[in-house]
Amino acid sequence: MADTTVSDLVVARLADWGVDRVFGYSGDGIDGVMGALRRAGRPAFVQARHEETAAFMACGHAKYSRGLGVCLSTQGPGAVHLLNGLYDARLDSQPVLALVGQQVTSVLGSGYQQEIDLVRLYGDVCAQFVQTAYTPEQLPMLLDRAIRTALATRSPTCVILPHDVQTASAPDLGAHEHGIMVTNPGLPVPELRPRADDLRTAADLLDAGQRVAILVGQGARAAAGEVVDLAEALGAGVTASLLGKPVLDEALPFHTGVMGHLGSTASSMLMNECDTLLIVGSNDPWSEFYPAPGQARAVQIDIDGRRLGMRYPVEVPLLGDAAETIRALLPLLTRRSDRSWRQRVEGEVTRWRDIARQRATAPAEPLNPQYVLHALTDRLPADAQVAVDVGSVTYWYARHLRLPVGVDAHLSSTLASMGSALPYGLAAKLAAPHRPVVALAGDGAMQMNGLAELLTVAHRWRDWADPRFVVLVLHNRDLAEVSWEQREMEGDSPLRRLPAPARRPVRPLGGAAGPARRPGHHPHRGQHRLGRGPVSGSAHADRGDRGPGDPAAASGPALREGRHDVPGARPGGHRPGPAGPGTPAPGTRHRGLRRPPVTAGGVPTGIPETSMAGRGTKKGV
Repeated sequence: MADTTVSDLVVARLADWGVDRVFGYSGDGIDGVMGALRRAGRPAFVQARHEETAAFMACGHAKYSRGLGVCLSTQGPGAVHLLNGLYDARLDSQPVLALVGQQVTSVLGSGYQQEIDLVRLYGDVCAQFVQTAYTPEQLPMLLDRAIRTALATRSPTCVILPHDVQTASAPDLGAHEHGIMVTNPGLPVPELRPRADDLRTAADLLDAGQRVAILVGQGARAAAGEVVDLAEALGAGVTASLLGKPVLDEALPFHTGVMGHLGSTASSMLMNECDTLLIVGSNDPWSEFYPAPGQARAVQIDIDGRRLGMRYPVEVPLLGDAAETIRALLPLLTRRSDRSWRQRVEGEVTRWRDIARQRATAPAEPLNPQYVLHALTDRLPADAQVAVDVGSVTYWYARHLRLPVGVDAHLSSTLASMGSALPYGLAAKLAAPHRPVVALAGDGAMQMNGLAELLTVAHRWRDWADPRFVVLVLHNRDLAEVSWEQREMEGDSPLRRLPAPARRPVRPLGGAAGPARRPGHHPHRGQHRLGRGPVSGSAHADRGDRGPGDPAAASGPALREGRHDVPGARPGGHRPGPAGPGTPAPGTRHRGLRRPPVTAGGVPTGIPETSMAGRGTKKGV
């Protein structure tokens, strides 16, 4: 095996585990692994434009594919850059393996160039497993343990690869001697179901409730039908965590939308008035939006026993897979004949949808960001995948974008890191190149990571079976969500304002966007906007000086009129748009996909230009 290196063994082991692609950024500390990837051809290597986005891509891959994400980085600064994306995986419970280069073992401890104690550095983010391979014989066992641990605990793990170990000759995998651990790939999928006594107790508690609410999280992704059957049997209303938004059909008349400060008045009513709460696969941290302690009796279903009772006092915790547990629970329940609570919930859902529609369609200029997401709902392809960034766009996604059944959507939820939408969107597209992708971002997040990763889109889109990759940027020259918070606490501040773009916009953004020429002109005019290939466009949007409002605090006329009554908030009043008052709106231009690549300072992007403009609101809520 003299011609086969340890790096070849690493790559082969990843393939044995079913890994299709590795996201990373090349560096001399991983030359051995890069060479092995080139020789093998599988897994494919996806060159990101930064190690941070590579880690985001690995986390996004885990979310969209429901499998293992893998990222690769050199030592030193490259290893540091991975941390943000790995923390995203840790906080959103996603299995990701980080392979990180290191200096040769003979210099470790000497303070060598780019030498960092990587075990300490990764000790928190990869708390479940982080190890350095000091000998070739360790590698198969370390990889198997790291991957198995990541999948079993739904968390990131790390294997550190010193350069001399990468380039060493591969060991004999059939060795049978003292001190050699021989392992193999594979992890069985268990069938987890609670004990019969616990199921009976839970059924009795749910039957006793008069006003049942169900909170659905990402852990219920494979149990959508079972959750609907359960809600029908109990006459319950349903709400979702932000991560749980794609689980159920949001058109259901008893689906109140997202819970929490991003959510709806209907979800607030559901939580405030229920007497029984069933939590299914959710670890939503916003405890102030749960029922008050003592208000509701609670049952929780989760596959991770560490999550049971974490967010709300739970009387009956059920440890098990969501679908299996609900299927076992349904025959034990008595179908409810009194539908008064369901009617109350459905009435509030109808009211909230009317409020949301009024907010989104109020005519004004510049563009109302709520209208952008509202209008996108009916234009999403049925097989689309959606990636959402962090910022004010998250509010409008949560409240106004109704996802069609089968459309998957993901974002950095618990870490809430800006700059994740483009890496997520690329991961989604690479995992399913036959499905269109829509990435939603603000201009602040786009400037962080998005512009660079447009180059990755430009490099790869011609290889996709369906080239549609739409990047929609809400452009308000502001960190809007930060502004809302600062305005409440410290008053208006120019410090978070983003620099105004040049008269001719930065080319990698893919568009010469401008504010609306007329109220009826919106960014989704014509299905061709989503129907040809990669498109990047910006929507000049109202900053929303008073913020989105607190759904738990606002009600009645205040909500209908778009008022929020937030203590410390500045009175309303329309701010001039990005171009200033009285500035004529620039025109719209669109170039076909097959034209030569658009460039930015000589750098090809391959993305056609388009302009996004549309309806606005003076209320900015």
